[in-house]
Amino acid sequence: MSAAPDRLYELLPAVYRLRDVDQGWPLQALLRIINEQADVVDADIAQLYENWFIETCQDWVVPYIADLVGYRLVHEAGEPSGSSSAEGQLLNKILIPRREVANTIRFRRRKGTLAVLDQLAEAVAGWPSRAVEFYKLLGVTQSINHLRLHRGRTAHLRDGEALQFLDGPFDRMAHTVDVRRIVSAHGPGRYNIPTVGLFVWRLKTYSVSFEDGTAVRETSAYCVEGVGPQCYTFSVLGNDAPLFNHDAQRETIPTKIPSELNLPTRIRRRGFEKQDQDGKDLGVASPDYYGADESLVIWAPNWPVKDAPQPIPIDSIIPADLTGWLYRPASGKVAVDPELGRFVFPVRQVPKEGVWVSYYYGFSADIGGGEYARPLEQPNTANIYKVGLEGTFAHLADALNQWKADLPANAVIEVTDSRVYVEQINISLQKGQTLELRASNRKRPTIRLLDWQTSLPDNLSVDGDVGSWFILDGFLITGRGVQFSKNLKGVTIRHCTLVPGWELDCECAPCRPADPSIEVNDTLGCLTIEHSILGPILVSRDPVATDPLPIRVRDSIVDATSCDRDAIFAPDEMIAYATLTIKGCTLFGKIFVHAIQLGENSIFDGLITVGRRQIGCLRFCYVRPGCRTPRRFECQPDLVESAVQDEYVKEKGAMTPAERDVLIASERLRVAPQFNSTRYGKPTYCQLSLSCGGEILRGAADESEMGVYHDLFQPQRAANLRVRLDEYTPAGMEAGIIFAS
Repeated sequence: MSAAPDRLYELLPAVYRLRDVDQGWPLQALLRIINEQADVVDADIAQLYENWFIETCQDWVVPYIADLVGYRLVHEAGEPSGSSSAEGQLLNKILIPRREVANTIRFRRRKGTLAVLDQLAEAVAGWPSRAVEFYKLLGVTQSINHLRLHRGRTAHLRDGEALQFLDGPFDRMAHTVDVRRIVSAHGPGRYNIPTVGLFVWRLKTYSVSFEDGTAVRETSAYCVEGVGPQCYTFSVLGNDAPLFNHDAQRETIPTKIPSELNLPTRIRRRGFEKQDQDGKDLGVASPDYYGADESLVIWAPNWPVKDAPQPIPIDSIIPADLTGWLYRPASGKVAVDPELGRFVFPVRQVPKEGVWVSYYYGFSADIGGGEYARPLEQPNTANIYKVGLEGTFAHLADALNQWKADLPANAVIEVTDSRVYVEQINISLQKGQTLELRASNRKRPTIRLLDWQTSLPDNLSVDGDVGSWFILDGFLITGRGVQFSKNLKGVTIRHCTLVPGWELDCECAPCRPADPSIEVNDTLGCLTIEHSILGPILVSRDPVATDPLPIRVRDSIVDATSCDRDAIFAPDEMIAYATLTIKGCTLFGKIFVHAIQLGENSIFDGLITVGRRQIGCLRFCYVRPGCRTPRRFECQPDLVESAVQDEYVKEKGAMTPAERDVLIASERLRVAPQFNSTRYGKPTYCQLSLSCGGEILRGAADESEMGVYHDLFQPQRAANLRVRLDEYTPAGMEAGIIFAS
């Protein structure tokens, strides 16, 4: 409905409106209904004009505009989906990128240039990149009369920075020729005359406490008291988290190759140190990385003296290697290690009023708590209580007390900043009440739960009466888990991180690996988890008095911190009385449930035991051998085992049963998922390794990868980019993709 629902009514002569008032406004009511349809027609006419332009057209129009400019679809990446579902539309956006269609003519005009390859990777796959001509790094005998000093040079063992770049996208060393092709599937080569390498970065950078390019003091640093009161980590969890360069500094000149500052790279210790014109280290931080508008900044009020300028000036920041926390900075200086995400104050100058930080970290996708855009919604009649720097209340407890006093049917408690809230939270919902506890868009507040009570648990507890509903959205919760009990109708957890193992040490190892992140007691109606990271789920439910608990998990990670620990289970090693629906997830640990209604495009890295195998199915999933599951369709390693068995039957006599069993064991090992990291807190957490079997990397229903990053469609992006590289690379040259992250 338009903002002016009576615009047609107001066009009537006054005499008719006066008569309408006398008769109880029937004409006004009729014209309001007509006005709604007029708004629909107006919007459709306006959209028809918008659909003439690639920048503003609807998604379904993009293929038609692409056809007008001669855009050719890459069939190797897959065929566009004819489905109108959200997943089908998301896949079509990858297969026919709007940005590439918009730049097709411009790219063709600049075809054959090196810089166009960088822009091509951004337009086609959405990955920042840097193109490198490897022939310039070949070790050649140069003519004395025509020296090329910019060409690759032999190693200088005193040049530590050049050695650090070796075999990377910023390599400057000379290499011997490598005759292997860069696109070889078995052993790709690099350093050859016709070879061009396109280094791409798949990890995204996410801010902590940055807003519109201006740093604000919102997130506390973590004091590692076990080492010393002067030792801090940037991560509020206390783990080592490498700092990243924010990618807002993109190169604006289209003919210039991006440098280290223009890409989402990890900040190196040597790069963090300022250098003079001759390349000599000056012993202080570089202004390219440190500052209010840069990649990291530190506040310590009244440090080192009262009313000292804040944030801490750049001339007081010195780069250092803080491995083992051995380095001790001089008075008035702060040592920062960007590779570990640590910093240290002088022992005799410990901050007395707290320390705040702003920085960037790396991760693969928009899941878990984070400062990224996510949809927010609530009923129109909901009362909204805002907490934080921009809110009415300073603490969550204050907003909860006001909510209890008002007793609204629908309410939202919204945290407007990314600070740390150390509070005891116990919520009791009345009959039919709905409460949403959420973070503002692009904010990531942290709830830290401590030991408040000696004789009772200190979880974030929520209980409710019949018909009540609770929603948790956008938080990072550490220290304890979350407990739901009594007659809650339903619970929804989305875009949250419930730290697996409750807390982390410096090496990202969980401190309480066996303790659950979610405890469900009594008669909860259903549990929905979306785009979240969490630890084990404990279900305590009476199988006699109630129905199975529906648990729906989508695009999330359930991490028991080990494949041998319980991920979804009941007390006393019983089968949890719950029915699972899991789509696009990665699960580490054992699952003991009543039934699995549907498992799709997921990785189950642990033993599965299902009570009722007649219900539901698993499709396009990885399931460990020996699991007790419902029927499976197109799952691994079932498919590779079936292929070996078919070969055994076909060539009966040529293969013995023992050889068949050895081959089956080998195939099981080959298709087992391999991850770059399985520890929460690492940038590559749950990212599939490039050495992982193709049956996993392209084993989903739409030929994308299995697991939590299914919706990134990385195989389709890579296939699309490979074909485009062949199209835009100069004749006689050969380009290949090299994943830098």
